[in-house]
Amino acid sequence: QNANPTVYAVDSSGTERKKESDNAADEDNDDVDPFDALEVFEMLRHLNDPEHPLTLEQLKVMTLDNIVVNDVDSHVKVQFTPTIPHCSMATLIGLCIRVKLLRSLPKRFKVDIRITPGAHITEDASNQSNTHMLINLHNLTFIPIYVVNKQLNDKERVAAALENAHLLNVVDKCIANTDG
Repeated sequence: QNANPTVYAVDSSGTERKKESDNAADEDNDDVDPFDALEVFEMLRHLNDPEHPLTLEQLKVMTLDNIVVNDVDSHVKVQFTPTIPHCSMATLIGLCIRVKLLRSLPKRFKVDIRITPGAHITEDASNQSNTHMLINLHNLTFIPIYVVNKQLNDKERVAAALENAHLLNVVDKCIANTDG
């Protein structure tokens, strides 16, 4: 837990640029609108942090620079940076990002979600010491970062997590009011 996170100023210029782009796209509805990193960022920037009454953008957990979109190959890569090493909420934050994109992106996109390299002490799969792991919220065990990344990108594990009514409720609260 991070009892005192740093809060950053947010820039709304991306929203204005997106609105101008949307207005231009409305004039030609026959074409499939291309997706770019800014559009994905706009979907994610207002997600609520599960621990604080702040957005992921305000905490710099989510930044435009950490989103890559390959529209031609229908692939989106999102990296997020927990506010502190060993953040116990990292898996939940990643799950919120996954669910928001599942609900918002066209089905053609493959989404890859990862913790930003260097955001934690190590992501080295060969280093299994407890100082290099996240805490599993369910049974208070430690989870290596590479395992968290793998879980966030495993469809079956994500589906199983979302079968948990309490967890789904928390995810829905983090996503609430993020459209528009």
